[in-house]
Amino acid sequence: MNAILIIDKPAGFTSHDVVGRARRILHERSIGHLGTLDPMATGVLPLVIGNLTRLAQFYTSCEKTYEGTIRLGFATDTYDAEGEPLAPAQPVSFSLQQLQELASKFVGVIAQTPPPFSAKKIKGVPAYKLARKKQEVTLQPVEIEIKEFEIVALDNDRASFRARVASGTYIRSIAHDMGQQLGCGAHLESLRRTSVGEFGVADAHSFDEIESAMNSGSIDDLLIHPRKLLPEFPSVTANEEMAARIRSGQTVNLPELSKARLVKVFEGQRELLAIATRVAGTLFHAKIVLGTEARQLANSNHQ
Repeated sequence: MNAILIIDKPAGFTSHDVVGRARRILHERSIGHLGTLDPMATGVLPLVIGNLTRLAQFYTSCEKTYEGTIRLGFATDTYDAEGEPLAPAQPVSFSLQQLQELASKFVGVIAQTPPPFSAKKIKGVPAYKLARKKQEVTLQPVEIEIKEFEIVALDNDRASFRARVASGTYIRSIAHDMGQQLGCGAHLESLRRTSVGEFGVADAHSFDEIESAMNSGSIDDLLIHPRKLLPEFPSVTANEEMAARIRSGQTVNLPELSKARLVKVFEGQRELLAIATRVAGTLFHAKIVLGTEARQLANSNHQ
């Protein structure tokens, strides 16, 4: 199976757990995911399967959107609801307008310090491993971009939000930093990812849906159509002769005039054959080969 399948991740699963379960359901060992979600979070988790795991390199900086709830009144050591409170809860009395004004100050390119319970490494050791041992964790701020961040409702000490961020942004840190600026502490109580790049909640499926589709032989109905992938890259369809040349690693002339550096090369309507790099004019060389024969070709090249 060479495909992309979008999981609606349930709470309590790590992203690694999701990959493991998908491998068992789909009977496919070669599966990866695009963008880690914390165990408490739910929502869009794209899985790349088979040869399409090679597409992961093009999704490392894709935009993500979220919705969730920030609880005001106390911070936690993990910056979310799964952590230990750092102080007793205190009453809060902020208005929705006050929180909206503060939220607007987070929009833009800003410096953000990752949570101590994160995969960021300190001298080669993930920060969360040090934090679990109660060792001091000092992480340096990194530049991130928050494209949209809006507090949409306030219910006592719980503020509901929507956010659109560039890759590398920690929503937990936004919640924690808001609490610091308010002087009362805060943490991320709930989080749902609503999109990753071109993939949204409407594309996502539960494990039950996937198991049912596998049992009924209709799993293809749940897969993302290859023509929807990487919409920022123009598409071109190769004839049989050009497809054979691409598979053999040769440079080819393709009818593509956009001047884009990278293009998607299809054979027929559904088979994404390769991502090709423009050499000059309409002359292309395959950056990665993805088609059904790609695995056999790679194996023969190593023999």
